[in-house]
Amino acid sequence: MVWVFAVLWMQVRAVIKGRVQGVFYRDWTVENAKELGLKGWVRNRRDGSVEALFSGSPEKVQEMEQRCRRGPPAAIVTGLDVFPCDDDPGTGFNRKQTA
Repeated sequence: MVWVFAVLWMQVRAVIKGRVQGVFYRDWTVENAKELGLKGWVRNRRDGSVEALFSGSPEKVQEMEQRCRRGPPAAIVTGLDVFPCDDDPGTGFNRKQTA
């Protein structure tokens, strides 16, 4: 007998580096995440990066990761670190206070 398991849900924390503050990156992230039906949040970090938690189907989370590599038109993304995460994503997708 062969068992096949499909991953139905994926959750990651992403840290986006580069020129990502002051270029509407957070608003852009909220718009894109909602469009993809993801749960989670996005916030600025004091070190100049942007941090986000994405929760949803693997295909949608991976699509959001790809979008984050580009960002909004005024952004210059130089790095994207993605880590598995089990934090509570909440019920929608929101902006959080700077951490």
